[in-house]
Amino acid sequence: MTLDLGVLALVLLAAALHASWNALVKAGGDRLAVLAITMGAPSLLLWLVLPFVPLPAAAAWPYLFASVVIHTAYYACLIHAYRHGDLSQVYPIARGTAPLLVAAGAWVLAGEALSPAELAGVLILCGGIVSLAWRRNGPTHDGEVKAVGFALLTSLMIGLYSVTDGLGVRRAGTAAGYILWLFAIEGLPLLFYALWRRRGRIRAAFAPSLKAGLGGAVISCLAYGIVIWAMSLGPMAHVVALRETSVIMAAALGALVLKEPFGRRRMAAAAVVAGGAVLLQAG
Repeated sequence: MTLDLGVLALVLLAAALHASWNALVKAGGDRLAVLAITMGAPSLLLWLVLPFVPLPAAAAWPYLFASVVIHTAYYACLIHAYRHGDLSQVYPIARGTAPLLVAAGAWVLAGEALSPAELAGVLILCGGIVSLAWRRNGPTHDGEVKAVGFALLTSLMIGLYSVTDGLGVRRAGTAAGYILWLFAIEGLPLLFYALWRRRGRIRAAFAPSLKAGLGGAVISCLAYGIVIWAMSLGPMAHVVALRETSVIMAAALGALVLKEPFGRRRMAAAAVVAGGAVLLQAG
């Protein structure tokens, strides 16, 4: 079962949007403040409209609350990864192994087995993604080791929340209700934590980050909203693997905007990612 062209186009749009908000977080001066605004602002606004939002079915709520916990751990890992590593290094590692984790979880928990061609597409895509972050001599200092470690933890969280939300939205009876209730709840723990950590200098920390954070809020909600909706219609592994083609955009943003190294090897790796995505969809 593949995704139709309309859903496919929207998932690829979500990939580009996802890379963009990660670039905003990486470029921000106070990354905790930027990420807290990015995730917290939609949560606060959505509480004004929740009385008009359909409630997900009772069977979906355990998945929704589990997703909030996993997302909170994901944000913590992401901040620490960007504290120690480049966008063009951290992002591909964090996103690269997630499709495999989701494929395994979807197979075990939802009975979504991949065909040999689809599995080959996932493996090629993951290999291309991770190779975007590969460096000839490996990590060269303690900061890079930490960056790689936190990026791998981030990838684990991505796999966990993707499968959790894929299962939850299918039990919700309303994709829009699940998405909006998730967004209303998930940003609050991070926002309250950031306010506590920056207590006594909240204005100094948050004011310079407001523009980037609000921009990231709009982009991130649209990006993950599309992904959750797509997982209600098609195989989770397909959706997540195609979403992770965002590494191509992230590598380009890292090179062009953040002035990080790119080079021929990473261009070749980006082409492998695209090839894997095509094979996955064709399979």
